Order: sequence, then structure tokens, then C-alpha cells
Amino acid sequence: MDPSEGGSAGGSTGPPDRQTLRLLERQVASDPLVAATEFEPDPYEPRSLRAELDRERYPDPVTAARVDVRWFTTGDFSVHYVEDRGDDRWECRWDRHPNAHDSRLHFHEPPTGDEISALDPPSLHPLEVYSTVFEAIERRVESLW
Repeated sequence: MDPSEGGSAGGSTGPPDRQTLRLLERQVASDPLVAATEFEPDPYEPRSLRAELDRERYPDPVTAARVDVRWFTTGDFSVHYVEDRGDDRWECRWDRHPNAHDSRLHFHEPPTGDEISALDPPSLHPLEVYSTVFEAIERRVESLW
């Protein structure tokens, strides 16, 4: 597949899209749910973005929550939401990547992320994906109370 068509030869997701990661960091950092953001491994050549969510927005037993974002020059991405609950985790993930086990665009269902369903977002633009994910997280936080 031609990388310009949203994929790449050999089923690879391609290199990190640093421009998109920086765009998402600016948006995520302004979200009221977010306490802090960090690029991995560093801000100069980021491969992923981590957003630590404000613990005060969550009731017990949630001890921490975060969103990990990877975005690639091919248009593929992974947005992973994780709640830590002591020895337990509640998680889900929005993905677009080449694979043999399900559709390229899919959602790993909570609470474990093991079950997978098709994903049909309104747009694959990074800010639309951000909006879809953070609206789902807001609904999740509201349901915990």
C-alpha cells in the first residue's frame, strides 16, 4: 500500500508524526481533565505523548488516570486510556493500524481492552480523534460518580 493512502508497505505504521503529536499536546494540555503532559522519550524527538489526568476529578478507588497517544506519518494512531485502581486497571484504546486480526480502524473495549469492535469516528483528523476520545473519557468520569 502507498504510504500516502494512509498505510505503508509491509504493514508498518511508519515513523512518529511529531508535528501531529505537538498539535495534540497543545490541545490536550488545555483540556480541564489534564493535569500534565509529557513527550516520550523527550520533547525534541517525541515518539508518543502522555497526558496525566487530574486525580481530583476521579472518585476512589481510581488512584491515577492517563492517556497515551502515538501518531504516525501514515495517519495511523493509538490512543490508550488507562485508570489505575491499586492492583487493578480499567482501560480501552482507539486504534488505526495495519493488522491481520480485525479492521484497521478499531476500538479495544473496556474494562480490559481485550475485546475489539469496529470504530467509525466522524473524521480521522487528529483534533476530531482527540474530541471523540476526550468526550468518551468525560462520560466515563461522570459514570464513576
